[in-house]
Amino acid sequence: MEFDVLIVGGGPAGLAAAIRLKQVAPDATVCLVEKGSEIGAHTLSGAVLEIRALDELLPDWREDPPALATPATDDRFMLLTETRAFKLPTPPQMNNHGNYIVSLGNVCRWLGAKAEALGVEIYPGFAASETIIEDGQVKGVVAGVAGIQKDGTKGPAYEPGMELRASYTLFAEGCRGSLTKQLFERYDLRQGVAPQTYALGMKELWEIPKENHKPGLVWHSTGWPLTSDTYGGSWLYMLGENLVSIGFVVGLDYSNPWLSPFDEFQRFKTHPEVRKMLEGGKRVAYGARALNEGGFQAIPKLVFPGGALIGDCAGFLNVPKIKGTHTSMKTGMLAAEAAAAAIAGETRAPVLDSYPTALKASWVWEELKGVRNIRPGFAKYGFWGGLANAALDTYVFRGKAPWTWPHHADHETLKPAAQAKRITYPKPDGVLTFDRLSSVFLSNTNHEENQPAHLQLRDPDRWKGVNWDQFRSPESRYCPAAVYEAVGPDAERELKGTPDPEATGPGGDVEAGDAGARLVINAQNCVHCKTCDIKDPTQNIDWRTPEGGGGPNYIGGM
Repeated sequence: MEFDVLIVGGGPAGLAAAIRLKQVAPDATVCLVEKGSEIGAHTLSGAVLEIRALDELLPDWREDPPALATPATDDRFMLLTETRAFKLPTPPQMNNHGNYIVSLGNVCRWLGAKAEALGVEIYPGFAASETIIEDGQVKGVVAGVAGIQKDGTKGPAYEPGMELRASYTLFAEGCRGSLTKQLFERYDLRQGVAPQTYALGMKELWEIPKENHKPGLVWHSTGWPLTSDTYGGSWLYMLGENLVSIGFVVGLDYSNPWLSPFDEFQRFKTHPEVRKMLEGGKRVAYGARALNEGGFQAIPKLVFPGGALIGDCAGFLNVPKIKGTHTSMKTGMLAAEAAAAAIAGETRAPVLDSYPTALKASWVWEELKGVRNIRPGFAKYGFWGGLANAALDTYVFRGKAPWTWPHHADHETLKPAAQAKRITYPKPDGVLTFDRLSSVFLSNTNHEENQPAHLQLRDPDRWKGVNWDQFRSPESRYCPAAVYEAVGPDAERELKGTPDPEATGPGGDVEAGDAGARLVINAQNCVHCKTCDIKDPTQNIDWRTPEGGGGPNYIGGM
């Protein structure tokens, strides 16, 4: 199948690009493929939506708003100690007046319907597994391959996939996209820029008693339970009818290999200030995903022959704002306008050079440049120094400091386990705090069992000598979905019951190590957060796209 423009990924950036294309080039043929079972199935965010890009894309959107759009009315920024909470002045970047608390999955479903009404062809459940490159130019993707068995042979339900070809392919895969990662290498798109840095965000959706619910409340915290050398924080957003989105973010540049972001999230909920908001409530959903935190200095080259990067796969999250949907949408719109102009020309130039030019002249560039030093300040100076630097950069320099601080890659930051302080986490109570497996169950995660594992060790022998001997299997703790387990007598003795023995299924998909300590990979539990692909100390874990429709299926409120 051939199109004028192909879009890979049905998140905010991809859908905004599709809509803008049909707005400015109604006769253009536009196709969008999404690996989730439906639009929004893999979309997870807080989310407070800044409406600037949405106003530009669909000025009359308030006449037909997405479901669960609740105006933000009350901002609170808290500093937590173990037992107390102190209200801090709300930084200007976190002022949410005029914004909306939303289910980002519902926003994407709503945008998908708008795109289809304009004539965009949308194919959910089609995972793009291969980029078509001919004579150095991207020509499209192969999507929809199915029926490959664990041993690599073609099963009875085998489908070869379809070549979707286009004059221009816009990649909107989100954070750490598998095809995007290959494009970085193929076209050297990261040359001359800082390495991308990341965080792991975990989210639960709760239904709480009406008397505890304050629609429009936007509550953020920093401090406890994380130590001063670990970046992170939380959110609670109250939306809809008695719903609370509660989440916790941990920067993946942390150094202690004993740290478990998932367990820090569970421990956070036991704080008296948080407990009283959730008391009497019920957890109804769970999810996790990695977030880009590199900001301005980590933006890669965005164009290459036949294609462009848009949205979170290129890293447009504004970390101090804790928002990236508006910037992602705007980049999709700018790339769409560049593609539409190229299609209308007499000759279709292979590279959409007008896209990065337009981006640098847009409010996205100005916004990200102005906050470029805030996140690196926490890595450079720790928690208290980072707060002081953020205040100085915001109120004194106003984002115009005459320097730009660099980043370090997250996989380079772990200390050896013998040099780090062990962390003991309390057992979950099943009421306020939970284990990984019950959480994965609530994410509705499912994968076709007989397919090859989409999580691979590039060198299985490396796990024992590096991950186990030096770091005592950090992947068994940073994974929020019980995918990775260190098992065996040595592992059980060393880890003292961690991870959960119930997580050991019928052998998992991939094993490495020896009889004393070995790694079992339960790929069927994967919620597609990509943390393992990011944080592994030698970049030995490779996340690949499973069959389309696999992974989490987040409900409407997520």
